[in-house]
Amino acid sequence: MVGVPDGQTSEQAPSAPRTPVGRPMLSLALTAMMEAVHAHSGGVYLRAPDEPVLEMAVMAGLPRAFAAPWERVGLSAPIPVAEAVRRRRLIWVGGEEDMARRYPRVAVVLPYPFALAAMPVATATTGYGAVFVTWPASHPPELSDRERNHLTTACDRLALRLERAAGQRRPLGPEPDLLAAPPKGGVAGTLGTVEAARMVARLPYGLCSLDLNGRISFANAAAAELLGTPVDSLLGTHLWATVTWLNDPVYEDRYRAALISQHVTSFVALRPPGTWLSFRLYPSTTGLSVRISKARAVADMSRSGPQPGDAASRLVTISQVLSLAGALTEAVGVQDVVQLVADEIAPAVGSQALVLLGSRAGRLHVLGHRGYADPHIVERFDGIPLTAPTPGAHALRSGVPAFFDSGEQLERLYPVRHSTPDGFAAWAYLPLIASGRPVGTCVLAYAEPHPFPTDERAVLTSLGGLIAQALERALLYDAKQQLAHGLQEALLPHSLPSLPGIVAAARYLPATRGMEIGGDFYDLVPSQPLAAAVIGDVQGHNVTAAGLMGQIRTAVRAYTTVGQSPGELMGSTNRLLIDLGADLFASCLYLRLDPGRGRAVMARAGHPPPLLRRPDGRVRVLDLAGGPLLGIDASARYPTTEVDFAPGCVLVLYTDGLIESPGVDIEDALADLGERLALTGDQPLDELADDLVRHYAAAEERIDDVALLLLRATGDG
Repeated sequence: MVGVPDGQTSEQAPSAPRTPVGRPMLSLALTAMMEAVHAHSGGVYLRAPDEPVLEMAVMAGLPRAFAAPWERVGLSAPIPVAEAVRRRRLIWVGGEEDMARRYPRVAVVLPYPFALAAMPVATATTGYGAVFVTWPASHPPELSDRERNHLTTACDRLALRLERAAGQRRPLGPEPDLLAAPPKGGVAGTLGTVEAARMVARLPYGLCSLDLNGRISFANAAAAELLGTPVDSLLGTHLWATVTWLNDPVYEDRYRAALISQHVTSFVALRPPGTWLSFRLYPSTTGLSVRISKARAVADMSRSGPQPGDAASRLVTISQVLSLAGALTEAVGVQDVVQLVADEIAPAVGSQALVLLGSRAGRLHVLGHRGYADPHIVERFDGIPLTAPTPGAHALRSGVPAFFDSGEQLERLYPVRHSTPDGFAAWAYLPLIASGRPVGTCVLAYAEPHPFPTDERAVLTSLGGLIAQALERALLYDAKQQLAHGLQEALLPHSLPSLPGIVAAARYLPATRGMEIGGDFYDLVPSQPLAAAVIGDVQGHNVTAAGLMGQIRTAVRAYTTVGQSPGELMGSTNRLLIDLGADLFASCLYLRLDPGRGRAVMARAGHPPPLLRRPDGRVRVLDLAGGPLLGIDASARYPTTEVDFAPGCVLVLYTDGLIESPGVDIEDALADLGERLALTGDQPLDELADDLVRHYAAAEERIDDVALLLLRATGDG
């Protein structure tokens, strides 16, 4: 157990009662918490030394296999215990719907009705871990004040005990899990064991008792007859492992659902060759009572029989893969995949470092890595041919994963590794094959020698397939993004020209939906005798809109160069757009600038009105006459208006993405923009541009592009 400082030192927390510190401290604290708030399961996590990872130290009330995907979790993982540590407060999940909405990865693995509270275990200066407790679905949807206060107080006391243990150099680690003890008394205590057995034997249906781990602790003769298995063969085994036709994840799922939700559950199963049996599971905090009878009527259905196997291992495997698959679905770009593998998969499988290698033009390329003290060691593998005698290249060529439990084993098969030691002691090389083609190799490294048993190899191989699919999507996404950004940069001006008497600044922010490419554009044309400024917005956020935007921008430059007036230019551009037959509309605002006279002539085609800030700080919305959108009516006319552009004036030209957002009135947004311009308009234009788009640049989601062009008359030249 290692405490990790959270931040700056503050006042010392009050001392806790002098409870002796010993090996069962975590278990005692957890069970006391559960008993006080009537929770039926829980667990304690401790922060790993020198890693941003939580490790499960003890679990109570349910089998540890239920929490297998979360034995080790990164502090950035989107699950309740990690969030409780990050936010340093109690996290409450009120039920199945709440879990699915806020923590879909947990809900995928445990899609059952239950409530959960997760609390940080931390002093004012140091975080030690977290605790979670769960209740059956019958718990009210809100946590009571009494429960909340008790849990937070108990976690504070536990943190002080852990602090004292750390100060005394008495390390704490995992403790034996606690399953509920048998009830005191019970049937045997009231009727006597012999009479209880006789009573159960008289019943016309089968009865079994399962402990919390799913092992059979009692079965009557009727159950043995219905299952076709002697009682002696059933006792002490898992029902789905001993009775082969029950060896199916669907039936295990019902067992888990009953224990976690504490609700009665049931299922029907076909006993070969043609007998349908009904199983009804009655849960408690000490185990399950199972009633078995012949099903009265079952619809005709067929299903393939389950395959024999190790039920416990398969249960862990299914949960592990489901949870981590959910994590990988959130990856967008290649670096997202690298980060998710580092934050989610590597901690879950006990790996301390990873390298993600991609394949391009017959060579391996390092896409990302984590956990290596010397990055140069990893970068040596960048550009290695796929024909090279290295484990990463061989795994990708052959499509077969490779596992090396020691350095000696790896170096014996690949002597080239002698010259490139990376400081680790075991490795898993997972070929990443997606859509039938190799996309890369994932290398997981372990700090200590690490045997890879069969079930772990199966899990890692399955994860390799999921990583491959995520990486294939990410590579395609990154390629599209590079294409989109390259096209957008090619169509927009790389820089603004210097004009006499005018200072200019511009900003462009793509929408975060689609390909992050759109039809917003701006330009500053240094024509003679007067310069011109234009801003516009072609409908859509795709390559078509961007291509049409480029044509309009080129046309505006051409019409400006030949000396068309603002009204004539707008009409010519309108007819061009209709002649192109693109079925897209565009808004546009065009200004012919005359800073020498302190004037500007404006023509507008359905575009948001510009703002004018005068030297005294007053701001005016230039909502002047204009014509319809470009591309609608070939005969449309566009009137022009002369506006003030005296020295010190600032013109703000923008597209509608700057003032349109869901739930916000456009008039209010325009007024807010004017207020900010009035307050900050004296800044240098680049700083003013950053200030005006700051809110939109920081937004996680932008539904529209934003273009901004600022012009300030200086009176020079």
